[in-house]
Amino acid sequence: MDQSRFARAGTRVNSKAELIERQFRCLCEVSGILSRAKNIEETIRGILGVLHNEAGLRHGVVNLYDPQNSLLQVGAVYSESESVSKHSSSVKYQPGEGVVGRVLELNQSIVLGRISSEPRFLDRLELYDLELPFIGVPIRDGSGNAIGVLAAQPDVPADDYLPERTQFMKATADLLSQTVRLLVNVEEGQSIARERDELKREVRAKYGFDNMVVGHSEGMRQVFDQVRRVAKWDSTVLILGESGTGKELIANAIHYNSPRAHNPFVCLNCASLPENLLESELFGHEKGAFTNAVKQRKGRFEMADGGTLFLDEIGEISPLFQAKLLRVLQEGELERVGGGQTIKINVRIVAATNRNLEEEVEKGNFREDLYYRLNVMAIQIPPLRERLVDIPELANFLLSKIAGQQGRALRLTDNAIRMLMSHDWPGNVRQLENCLERAAVMSEEGTIDCDVIALPDGQRNHATFAPVAAVRNLDLEDPDMDERERLIAALEQAGWVQAKAARLLGMTPRQIAYRIQTMKINVRKL
Repeated sequence: MDQSRFARAGTRVNSKAELIERQFRCLCEVSGILSRAKNIEETIRGILGVLHNEAGLRHGVVNLYDPQNSLLQVGAVYSESESVSKHSSSVKYQPGEGVVGRVLELNQSIVLGRISSEPRFLDRLELYDLELPFIGVPIRDGSGNAIGVLAAQPDVPADDYLPERTQFMKATADLLSQTVRLLVNVEEGQSIARERDELKREVRAKYGFDNMVVGHSEGMRQVFDQVRRVAKWDSTVLILGESGTGKELIANAIHYNSPRAHNPFVCLNCASLPENLLESELFGHEKGAFTNAVKQRKGRFEMADGGTLFLDEIGEISPLFQAKLLRVLQEGELERVGGGQTIKINVRIVAATNRNLEEEVEKGNFREDLYYRLNVMAIQIPPLRERLVDIPELANFLLSKIAGQQGRALRLTDNAIRMLMSHDWPGNVRQLENCLERAAVMSEEGTIDCDVIALPDGQRNHATFAPVAAVRNLDLEDPDMDERERLIAALEQAGWVQAKAARLLGMTPRQIAYRIQTMKINVRKL
């Protein structure tokens, strides 16, 4: 009988022996397809083709369970209709939904003698003859859990051999199990790879040299040059600078532009933990090492193995702990708290401090040998007040970051930039960023001018705001100024006394008060 006649005639058999012999040949062919498998999806379609054309089990479908979204979706279907194949990728079932969803939920086979007798059959693929039977069997993993459903329709009305056809479907599902698991793992791997690549792009965007180099002052050019040079090697780096200068950003840039970039970057602020917890946090501990040590735990050194460990505020650790840390840095090995096993580690150390460690060594507060172990390559980050020329570029860089977070366009006026440049920034870049974020919140229309910028004076805890002399000598006749900028400049020059500002602009006090109100200028109190 040729294939077309076979398909039209169906697979009625005269005896159980004939059916079993036919199914045995089909299983042999399925095994052969699996042994030659190269492409997983093509392999599954080939097996469904054998079921369709030779076993009399039409329009086979492999449904895969996606645990992340709790959905059962079509992974492969045998159909001669291109529209069905294209449509199949959008067909999904909730566990328990329809007959296919019930097979997954119950982890049991479901056999219908006639589809039309089962109201829960959804027929979303619109493939099946509603007057013929239907068989759905679970595809299970090695632990017996349902990870998918194999479904097909016998091409003859219900007969005495439905149990045998169901057993054949179960055997095929068992053969398919490993292949389906591979397909699921490949899809998960592709998803993980996409997430990994996206994270890599984000890291490169955040810590790449092209995006890190903000500012052209001599001090910062020297820092960027040092970072480029030291990133290529495994030398220990000591980053020095006041709080808020961006020491962790420099540490990230060193790691993510080094040969260790694909390995972990682990951070620890040494000032944030008491000494007894610091030792456990860095070196790890064994189960039972102390009261709350209910299980073994790796420390930050082990977590960073092959990568970089950033020790922030290194100047805050006690002399006793300095000795323990020195041994690890010298020997490249450690023992967990409560353990006796020596563990080898391969970690690059980047440390940072806002203290003057040379002075701390002279005072006896910091071990000299540890200082020299850390101070292989020192990078000194200048405070913001020493690189005021960088403020326009840095402020716009930070503002673009804030704009992205707020999902709107933000811009600084020239007056606002001059105002920012007049301040000495005791809190450095972190203070500048906070100042800009507050100003952005206060700016309803997205244009940040002097009236929404609150600059604290040199006394960090002082509640008043200092006058900004740098903006008081502006040319009020400057044609590049818009009306709002001119009004704010006049107010600055007049010490925010409205009557004086009105005289400077040739206005009446009432006129200037009206403009202040309509332009939503926050009047500075001095």
